[in-house]
Amino acid sequence: MYYSEDVIEEVRMKNDIVDVISSYVRLQKKGSSYFGLCPFHNEKSPSFSVSRDKQMYYCFGCGAGGNVFTFLMEYEHFSFTEALRYLADRAGVELPKEQYSKAAKERADLRETLLAVNKLAAKYYFAQLKSEKGRQAYKYLTDRALTEDTIVHFGLGYATKYSDDLSRYLKMKGYSDEVIVQSGLASIDEKHGIHDKFWNRVMFPIMDANSRVIGFGGRVMGDGKPKYLNSPETPIFDKSRNLYGLNRARSSRKPYFLLCEGYMDVIALHQAGFTNAVASLGTAFTPGHASLIKRYVQEVYLTYDSDEAGTKAALRAMPILKEAGITAKVIRMDPYKDPDEFIKNLGAEAFEERIRKARNGFMYSLEVLERQYDMNSPEGKTAFMQEVAARLGEFEEQIERDNYTEAVAKAYKVAFEDLKKLVSKTAVERGLAAPARRPKQTVTVKEKEDGNLKSQKILLTWMIEDMTVFSQVKAYITPEDFTGSLYKEVASLLYEQYEEGELNPARILNYFTDEEEHREAASLFHTKIRELSTKEEQEKALKETVIKVKNHSIEEAGKALAPTDIKGLQKLMEAKKDLQKLYQMQISVK
Repeated sequence: MYYSEDVIEEVRMKNDIVDVISSYVRLQKKGSSYFGLCPFHNEKSPSFSVSRDKQMYYCFGCGAGGNVFTFLMEYEHFSFTEALRYLADRAGVELPKEQYSKAAKERADLRETLLAVNKLAAKYYFAQLKSEKGRQAYKYLTDRALTEDTIVHFGLGYATKYSDDLSRYLKMKGYSDEVIVQSGLASIDEKHGIHDKFWNRVMFPIMDANSRVIGFGGRVMGDGKPKYLNSPETPIFDKSRNLYGLNRARSSRKPYFLLCEGYMDVIALHQAGFTNAVASLGTAFTPGHASLIKRYVQEVYLTYDSDEAGTKAALRAMPILKEAGITAKVIRMDPYKDPDEFIKNLGAEAFEERIRKARNGFMYSLEVLERQYDMNSPEGKTAFMQEVAARLGEFEEQIERDNYTEAVAKAYKVAFEDLKKLVSKTAVERGLAAPARRPKQTVTVKEKEDGNLKSQKILLTWMIEDMTVFSQVKAYITPEDFTGSLYKEVASLLYEQYEEGELNPARILNYFTDEEEHREAASLFHTKIRELSTKEEQEKALKETVIKVKNHSIEEAGKALAPTDIKGLQKLMEAKKDLQKLYQMQISVK
């Protein structure tokens, strides 16, 4: 939903950044700023700075920075809208209600109702677990070595042996048969009427990333089938776009997720301190799952069962993760079947050791492939290497292909050059890839472009750090001198604030509600300016930066100018004269 800039600014102003960040990071006041250990990278000396005056934060170590919205987006992995709503609720600001069409309003109302029903059901199942009826289920959980804290934290429960127990309870709370069925908690037919989806099962509430109950998994007590049963798809529950345990794993601060097969694996790992464990919801791993994971981490460790089914599931998941740009590694569970058994028998330290020794996903797939060939015979090993070569040929980037070819050659004791030739030959024969061509040399141009953008970022950072800089450069540098729509827009807003006599960079970020744009805009105010020891060196560096920004602006304008544009040519000549004046300009910094 769109929220006006005034509403966004009201929420920001009522959430002091020092107060908000203090609930996540221990801060100590030093001068006019507050410092603490950066939550976005590992460090021993505090380099994370929070300014109450500017309502901005910045880490001198890793370069993270922004306003209070940026912080929540980075730390909690919120979208901008989620961060806004969280802070509005924190400050008691009532956000405008969304304006829906009739059909859209009905869908939104249904979602809210289904979320309320599922939340009520979770509380009911939990109460049953703690009652006399749930004694067997509670014993099952404790026999699986779950503590009372773990049972409470995951909201585990019990569906009784009566097939209409929950339905009767929900109807007593005022919900209709239709709504109960739509929630996925019950079914209805002419013969039996309404009856519960789950009975005589230990219940695992499934929550979305914001800890709202959207469905359930149930493990049967006894020998009933199926062993595990999940809620059906509903307007709030999409199995292919949710992960069990994500609501907790998202804030684990680990740079990777442990991807499991089952609920108990996730719970056992969390209880052992591995709070970055998640699992798919009784379905095969999908691109939707990969896209969801990509929002939080760039690396996944697969902890699937060590049996044949688990191995196949891992092999299916790896290309999906690779396609999403996520690095996959495989943790071996042997001699145990799954993480739950492993933790119970060998403990957390041994599992940590397995994480350190995790196998690269591609190399693991080759280990599995080996089982199909007689590696002791020349024919078998040749056929194996031909298949390996075909797989290596699927790497599109030459450097990645060469790196993996080198690793395979070392692992299987073959000559690198021989394997490289076989990879090229096999790829062409099978039509998997064309022979790698050396890319055109465009590195120099790219570095020049990056350097120009860096200069623009540095100038914007300097302008908010030292208010005197703006008054000195405004006659030479305008927002139009910044390249790219985002840079121009940020510069325009900053110039407007200077002209109005109120510098407020934290407010500028309010204009960018798209997550990627917001992060990029925040980076424009927090570019590292290399440390210079003397004032003269700083002034020289600033002058060079201003000249570089102006010169690049003139070059870009000249490229876009039509030969018949007389006025444009005159304007360009004036700009070049201004550039010459810049070389003579005396500039000072605080």
